Amino acid sequence: MAESAVLARAQVDGADRLVSAEDPLAGLQLRCGGEIPGTIAIPALLELVRKARHYGLKLARTIRANDGSDQISAWIEVVPEAEGACKVALRSWQASPLPPEDLAATAQHRAAIERGLAELTAQLDAGQCVLACESEAADLAALIAEMRGGIGRPWTDFITIEGSDHHQPLHWRLLDGAKVKIEGSPRDWKASLLPRQLAGGEPAGFELCLVADRPANEVKPAISAASAPAMPSNGPGLVGRDIAPVLRQPIARIIANAETIRTRLAGPLAEEYSQYAADIATAGQHLLSLVEDLADLEVVEAEDFNTAPDRIDLADVARRAAGILGVRAQERGIAIDAPKLGEHLPAIAEFRRVLQVLLNLVGNAIRYSPENSQVWIRLEDAGARARVVVADQGPGIGLDQQARLFEKFERLGRSDEQGSGLGLYISRRLARAMGGDLTVESAPGQGARFILDVPADLLALAPTTAQHPDQSGADSSPD
Repeated sequence: MAESAVLARAQVDGADRLVSAEDPLAGLQLRCGGEIPGTIAIPALLELVRKARHYGLKLARTIRANDGSDQISAWIEVVPEAEGACKVALRSWQASPLPPEDLAATAQHRAAIERGLAELTAQLDAGQCVLACESEAADLAALIAEMRGGIGRPWTDFITIEGSDHHQPLHWRLLDGAKVKIEGSPRDWKASLLPRQLAGGEPAGFELCLVADRPANEVKPAISAASAPAMPSNGPGLVGRDIAPVLRQPIARIIANAETIRTRLAGPLAEEYSQYAADIATAGQHLLSLVEDLADLEVVEAEDFNTAPDRIDLADVARRAAGILGVRAQERGIAIDAPKLGEHLPAIAEFRRVLQVLLNLVGNAIRYSPENSQVWIRLEDAGARARVVVADQGPGIGLDQQARLFEKFERLGRSDEQGSGLGLYISRRLARAMGGDLTVESAPGQGARFILDVPADLLALAPTTAQHPDQSGADSSPD
């Protein structure tokens, strides 16, 4: 190509610093967050310079980048010189506007980041009252105990909102992003409210995420190990007590940082690098799910494991499971047909364990059902047994696979990265620990029906939705 065809020149030193540059390269460097002189901030150009230096050869190719408003395509030549320096020549330049921002996708990405960083999550109803909560953070133990003892009260009753003495929930948009103080915690916290937005109208409920300003491992413990209370005999073992708490937060931060990079919230980035970040986030989510499943596995396989039976309403638990997973279903165009308000089925079981099982079953049904299909949650009164049936329109399960479905680590030959193969094994263990069972009815091409049965509450004179002192601990990443 003739020398006159050069549109711009630049000089790079041996430390990958852009020493000088002409427009439009100079402008792109600045819009990507770099300086002149300064380290190359255009990822594709940096990669090309490093390859030319490594091979000691002149390299020329098309690079792609975006500056936040335009997608750039440019033909670049890089010629290595002495001491690692390189000459850069720009020979063609095309810029086209980026497509309009997908606000729904941005909201989903933001929600994924908040969930990844959160050290406390809680499910709230439409009035911002607590339905269930979960946290492993030591400095939130008192808050969790208070919230579990105050199910049905507004979440704002349990924390202090900086700059406000308002004791009733404000509009959720005013509370989203609010800085809060928590008694007993030396850290500063931010509250995020993620609405469960159904088609039209106001949110049907919220997911509350509390995110700290610094990791828990930077907080000095309030009590020494010698004075710490002894672990209960049926408490978690090595994974649940020692390994899972240490791994959860760093893995969650890896996921959140990868999502920030993937969604370009930190600045413009080439598409291939965004995809690398997506792969990191997916792998991190799989690892975090595996850690949670292993902790649950350790609990349910302990010799002294038992549940805390209570009088519950299976219809109420089923509706809550459907509400929690409603947004995930909507993303794939799947409708969840849950028990209607006014339906009741009294039973004797542990609320949070039944919710954990149903989240697993409904989550699996959403995952394996075709788009724009339906998932049903049905109640059956079977005399001494109360049953919940979760049915889908998926590919179905053959008899040979049904025999292995509830085995430990069984993934039925799946090659995807989702799930550990422990969800159904743990769910059946939980069902049997409550005096019930978990079974499946299916045939290839006819979907699947998973049937959870627990002891019925035969003494219930008037079935009503019960309130429970502990409605937490559900696995929000069902397998």
